[in-house]
Amino acid sequence: IPYRSLAFEVHFDLIEHRLIINTSDGATRNIALRPQAVADFYRQYLDALESLGISVKMWPVPVEVDAPIPFVDDRRHVSYEADQARRFFHMLLHANRVLARFKGRFLGKSSPVHFFWGAFDLALTRFSGRRAPEPEESAGAMLREAMSHEEISFGFWPGSGTVAEPAFYAYARPEPSGLPTMSVRPTSAYYSRELADFILPYESIRSLASPDDVVLDFFQSVYDAAADLARWDRAALDRPPAEWLLSCKS
Repeated sequence: IPYRSLAFEVHFDLIEHRLIINTSDGATRNIALRPQAVADFYRQYLDALESLGISVKMWPVPVEVDAPIPFVDDRRHVSYEADQARRFFHMLLHANRVLARFKGRFLGKSSPVHFFWGAFDLALTRFSGRRAPEPEESAGAMLREAMSHEEISFGFWPGSGTVAEPAFYAYARPEPSGLPTMSVRPTSAYYSRELADFILPYESIRSLASPDDVVLDFFQSVYDAAADLARWDRAALDRPPAEWLLSCKS
């Protein structure tokens, strides 16, 4: 992150369970990740930045959660399960590997594999290159911008709401007519009408001999169905299957 004449970075170490702040002039600060109130952790974080001469302005309230509590006031949430954090980190590593392989199958514009802090999902998005119909005004500025072009997205997230378990997902926006009834692979995958996403439960593939291949096939089958129904120019956008292995090695 550029800051005046320097730069700094902040990252979570979910192996040693530390928040680490490094600056480009060699300074560093560490904050232990342990059970404590969110308010106390937030204060430690701001103090660590200030001790490095870094003054920042941040939105002080969590987003995309029910009944958000400002960080400075949150003494309700006090847990930190180190083993669960480490396990989730390893799940993200596995998901990142599969998404990176899948990214190489596409020649058109696509996003990096990236993490959304709000929904806590790891995602990859492919674009057709065409503008999408304008969303309703009630959708809000952020959603209107996010959905400004046709896309098919893929990812992994720990689950919430109607899908209360870790899962891989795939969806198209705007959703082409007929997509919810299309058959996708494997048979354990299903379409969630509440989310308008295809879902592949993590538990259904976790112990398989080749889980990467099953997840890749899930992503590919949803992409095939959605791209064909939406009439994407696949001859121009898709890498030929004969080159998929080469794209993984490059």
